[in-house]
Amino acid sequence: MNAGLAFFGSLALISSASAADVQIVAQNPVVELSVTETVETVPDTAAFSTGVETKAATATQALRENSRQTRILIDKLKSAGIAEKDIQTTGISLNADYEYDRENKGNRFVGYRVSNQVRAKVRKLNKLGSILDMLVSEGGATNLNGPYFSVSNDAPLKKLARERALSNARAQAEEYARASGYGGVKVLSVSEVLRSVSPAQMPVMRSMASAAAESVPVSVGQVGTGVTLNISYEMIP
Repeated sequence: MNAGLAFFGSLALISSASAADVQIVAQNPVVELSVTETVETVPDTAAFSTGVETKAATATQALRENSRQTRILIDKLKSAGIAEKDIQTTGISLNADYEYDRENKGNRFVGYRVSNQVRAKVRKLNKLGSILDMLVSEGGATNLNGPYFSVSNDAPLKKLARERALSNARAQAEEYARASGYGGVKVLSVSEVLRSVSPAQMPVMRSMASAAAESVPVSVGQVGTGVTLNISYEMIP
């Protein structure tokens, strides 16, 4: 839990409302706190990106071959139990392809390069390693990035983090009030910032030759769901 403090004398505070700005005037000194609480839990969902890159002499050939291979890749994702709603195309690119010509010391046009990238979400994490292997060994994937772990329903975690942040913020504000000769505090304004903290991205980029020989080891660890509350309190007698 992290907290920052700003301590002021009597002043006017502005808070936003749905219809109009409402001015709240504090008659006594004000304590402003920024409190962060994070609740960690084991993730139940992982997302990763994968795709196919193809090259050909013409743009049409490169695109058609890429489309054929991408359909195979998507079919493999579905056969692994990934729902269609959890498979999304994130980018298709077509670019001229060049190779360096040592003799002429310059780039030489050799055709076209097409890339199709797909993002997939896995909801059964015990299958993640085998799915990644299968995409390379059978699905024709030429790249893998991720996974990115998360919790499918983090509402209870946010609620718990929010409750802890509110409790800790009030306790701190009351300490400052008592130290300053006041009896307690009352809330003037509250604003919230939500954040999600995942483990560092797992490096699943692998050589195509060794990918089918062993299963990708996956350690899910924990992910954090955090809430930061910016709260203003007025000290009261």
